[in-house]
Amino acid sequence: MEKHAEILAPAGGEVQLRAAVLCGADAVYLGLRGFNARAGAENFDENTLPQTVGWCHSRGVKVYVTLNTLVTDRELPRWLRSLDAVAAAGVDGVLVQDLGLVRLMRQRYPTLPLLGSTQMSVHNLAGARLLEEMGLYQVVLARELSKEEIAAICAGTSLRCEVFVHGALCMSVSGQCYLSSVLGERSGNRGRCAQPCRLDFKSHGRSYALSLKDLTLTDRLQELEALGVASFKIEGRLKRPEYVAAAVTACRQSLSGEAPDLETLRSVFSRSGFTDGYYTARRDLSMFGIRTKEDAAASAEVLGRLAALTRNEVGRLPADMVLTLLPEKPVTLAVTDGTHRVEVAGEVPQTALTRPTDEELARRALEKCGGTPFYLQNLTCHIAPGLMLPLSALNRLRAAALTALAEARSVVIPYPQAPAAAEEPSGRRRPQGAAELRCRLTAAAQASPAIRRGAGRLSLPLWELAEHPELIESCGGRLLAELPAFCPVEQEETVMRTLRRLKEYGLTAALCGNLGTLLMAREAGLAITGDYGLNIINSSAARQAAELGCAELTLSFECERTAARSLESPVPLGIIAYGHLPLMLLRNCPGKTAAGCGDCRGVNHITDRRGEDFPLQCGQRQYTHLLNPRPLFLSDRLPEWDFCDFLTLRFTTESPAECDAVLKMYQTGAAPAGAFTRGLYYRSLK
Repeated sequence: MEKHAEILAPAGGEVQLRAAVLCGADAVYLGLRGFNARAGAENFDENTLPQTVGWCHSRGVKVYVTLNTLVTDRELPRWLRSLDAVAAAGVDGVLVQDLGLVRLMRQRYPTLPLLGSTQMSVHNLAGARLLEEMGLYQVVLARELSKEEIAAICAGTSLRCEVFVHGALCMSVSGQCYLSSVLGERSGNRGRCAQPCRLDFKSHGRSYALSLKDLTLTDRLQELEALGVASFKIEGRLKRPEYVAAAVTACRQSLSGEAPDLETLRSVFSRSGFTDGYYTARRDLSMFGIRTKEDAAASAEVLGRLAALTRNEVGRLPADMVLTLLPEKPVTLAVTDGTHRVEVAGEVPQTALTRPTDEELARRALEKCGGTPFYLQNLTCHIAPGLMLPLSALNRLRAAALTALAEARSVVIPYPQAPAAAEEPSGRRRPQGAAELRCRLTAAAQASPAIRRGAGRLSLPLWELAEHPELIESCGGRLLAELPAFCPVEQEETVMRTLRRLKEYGLTAALCGNLGTLLMAREAGLAITGDYGLNIINSSAARQAAELGCAELTLSFECERTAARSLESPVPLGIIAYGHLPLMLLRNCPGKTAAGCGDCRGVNHITDRRGEDFPLQCGQRQYTHLLNPRPLFLSDRLPEWDFCDFLTLRFTTESPAECDAVLKMYQTGAAPAGAFTRGLYYRSLK
């Protein structure tokens, strides 16, 4: 049988799991009741997970478990208990986002396959190469990639590449969205996203400016397979079983060369239809859409028909049978799937009074495998002449043998736990004296004399520094090049050339917020400061980032202050202490018009339902950051952050004079005025 790339279906609960398996999924992904990115789904119980895995394995279906949230030090013991339960259940792999959890899994269960979640924001070849180095098996690529970008990553990595082919699209690059946490203390990085992006934000008079249509590439699976994609992922652990059934069926149709039933897919769930805009690199307003009354009405018409797809087991596993009928001996039937072999015995055959049992009669009974995961592939008969066995006896023999074979396949094999490693030294280096004030600038014009004198270190975007390389020498080696937050494959070589050129001017350090640019900076021989986008909120993640090459780290601004204070790190730590925090990283800018970017100069905005403007800041027309309209201020709370090595003032839309004023406030400890926020540092994040 020709082996295709796997169809990977969501299982938010038992009924969705059954729908996925019975409709022909090759693998399912599911979460436990805690530590997964869909905490709102029904999810699965640790105690019954072995039975769930066994049931799937008996049908030839792999099971991947999602442990893909960020975890604090305080939560780690409970997370490790979940990991132990997952390993004991013999799953086929674990999806993870948190760098610290990658490190712990590799130490504790080195043979358990590890998959990089889409929340790792891997969108270029360098990011995939870094996951290779970390020992991962498979990576879920960012959903924002084009056909050519997917092909380049698949061709350049030994990792299996997993690509979303159907379902909802997040507006932000996954893992880089903080909108729900900042606005409502419900973190998408911790599985609690409240989906505020689906609310009515307006842009140039256009409504729902952050709501994308659902993706479908189900009609392109053979093309994707030719690119090297190994796993076709369907989004939707919060969806009903009929949705799962429709999506899996469409994928099966597509892989067999049929046209998938897109109309049924659209009817069961869509938002004004579907989009393939990222895949085709048509990132325009046609990608935006919402769930309408007409969409909801269409789904009611197809649910019954789709439910029927999940009622009957369809044989998909080939089984070879050997039937032996000998005089005065119980009949035996041996069955094998190529790996497992079982043999069952029945009654003693009788002397035939009319027609004896022959291979034709035996095949007629034994090929009736309906209601089981199997179908008869090869039958070998050893039947002595003149014997008869009733068809009912053959049917019972077949049922017993296939049940035994399914049970043999369902035996789970736990992963061995490695011997406990020696405990790592506790504690971390503490800063000597007050934390250093740093300034992250967006434009060279913000690098005023006051900023240059008052900041311990400064950083500028790579492209801005490339236009003003003289700043490197004038700042005396205190300048960092901030690498792009989104750096697609086609930009990687340009970034590397620019880094090499700036090194000739004396550049020694880089600010990196994603895995791909971290590897690029390391290969360029630069000292690396990890930025907030690495999502560091626990001690193991700090150690992993240091092992990957970070000389110092900026904690995630989702890291609450008490958790930050107790976090242990082998390298200096800092936080973002001021700024309009980046709430989303976007590849399709919501500030576009029907004409595209037009004459936009890189600063735009969208407006929420209360009339508040959220700034949009463009990065060289490669990506856009959605910024919080209220700046984070800690200028009057600095003594509470005495455990930090550095505090970064993150300047975005501020004028040079405003930058100078903010820096002076932090130097003097002045209290902020007007509308501002303390961010998430003093809030309990869900």
